[in-house]
Amino acid sequence: MVKNFKMVAKTLFGMEELLAQELRQLGASNVELGTRMVSFEGDTGFMYKANLCCRTAIKILKPITSFNVFKEEDLYEKVYNINWEDYMDVDGSLAVNATVFSDYFTHSQYIALKTKDAIVDRFRDKEGRRPDVDLDHPTLRINVHIDRNICTISLDSSGESLHKRGYKVANTVAPISEVLAAGLIMLSGWDGNSDFLDPMCGSGTILTEAAMIACRIPPNLNRDEFGFETWPDFDVDLYEVIEASALKKIREFHFKMYGFDTDDEAVRKAKENVKSANLDEFITITKQDFFESEKERERPMHLLFNPPYDERLSISNVEEFYGKIGTTLKHKYPGSQAWMITSNMEALKCVGLRPSRKIKVFNGKLESKFVKYEMYAGSKKAKKQ
Repeated sequence: MVKNFKMVAKTLFGMEELLAQELRQLGASNVELGTRMVSFEGDTGFMYKANLCCRTAIKILKPITSFNVFKEEDLYEKVYNINWEDYMDVDGSLAVNATVFSDYFTHSQYIALKTKDAIVDRFRDKEGRRPDVDLDHPTLRINVHIDRNICTISLDSSGESLHKRGYKVANTVAPISEVLAAGLIMLSGWDGNSDFLDPMCGSGTILTEAAMIACRIPPNLNRDEFGFETWPDFDVDLYEVIEASALKKIREFHFKMYGFDTDDEAVRKAKENVKSANLDEFITITKQDFFESEKERERPMHLLFNPPYDERLSISNVEEFYGKIGTTLKHKYPGSQAWMITSNMEALKCVGLRPSRKIKVFNGKLESKFVKYEMYAGSKKAKKQ
């Protein structure tokens, strides 16, 4: 019988319920929400599936032990006593990441260093030599989490953060995270059943994530490698079965997706990224000023965008810029729903439209609002009647 085990999926603030829904739909059991994380249970195949298919996860961690720690010596001794030779070879390499929420343990980098020392000392004592430390491409990534006096040691099955999908070959200034983009699209209710526009598309991340959601393409299909692929027990045949099953769920998309940007370089980079994701047949990127555009089709349209940050605009025109967003939506995009994320709460007031929804999210460390505007064809009163 295949054995289930506990795992932890890390995510962004505000995305916990979305991630829990994803995990349940994929088949996870005992799903429980936390802060910036969701715990769940599944087998090895499910661990592979969660890494491949979760759009709002940053990491999938596999806890291997928990213990009490009251001083540094406790941490060193208990990490030393773990059978690390079950998880890696002395010829391999490791990297340790730590997060701490404790009055006694206050420096996460120091905790990571003590953990690394205990592991390499065990190998040196048992085998006469030690594994290397490789922060970029280790064969084993280890996560240490200390909450007050409880220390949990986990294996990082993802490797690099899952926001690094593998399709992005060109970046613009302050690009939105792929995980945040996917989460916002899911929060907006986008289901692939209408036209879609990102009128300020930058490097094309929102468009790419929206197309993958519409077509049910696994978000991490383009990644070169997951962390679990260098583990001693990696089952390549099982992974290929999981991947083939996910690919069978891909569906056709029968609407149009558009991206606008006024910057030549952004347009070029967005096209490169969309092509890298093999989505250029669905997405059209053009150099276009949103404020001089209008909706061309009668059918409904879903807009979702991340306006430029304040540092990319001169302060004197921020209010005018946001005012133009409202004017353009109101007069040029009837029959649309528009979603926008911003961390500039004062500028948001200048849009001049009443949002029908406001959701608190974080863009990096910036507290932001994700707002929805509904543009009715004709008056709102007529729409209700």
